[in-house]
Amino acid sequence: MTKRLSSEEAYALLYELCVDLGFCLPPHDIRRLREAPPADVDKFTDAVFKAEGLDPGGENGWLRARVREVVERHMRAK
Repeated sequence: MTKRLSSEEAYALLYELCVDLGFCLPPHDIRRLREAPPADVDKFTDAVFKAEGLDPGGENGWLRARVREVVERHMRAK
């Protein structure tokens, strides 16, 4: 079961993606994802890829899996 992230939780997730995987999004995308974080793991993952200028369904399947793993862990946290 996943949960909708609060603004602070979304920021912590985006911070981890930046530090650990190099997905350092522009400030306006960070603000957008903090204010209205997608409630679905795959939708949040896709939003991160699109904000980074990457095709979520492209050739980066291994990288998408890593990003999705982080998103899922944060969305399943209690």
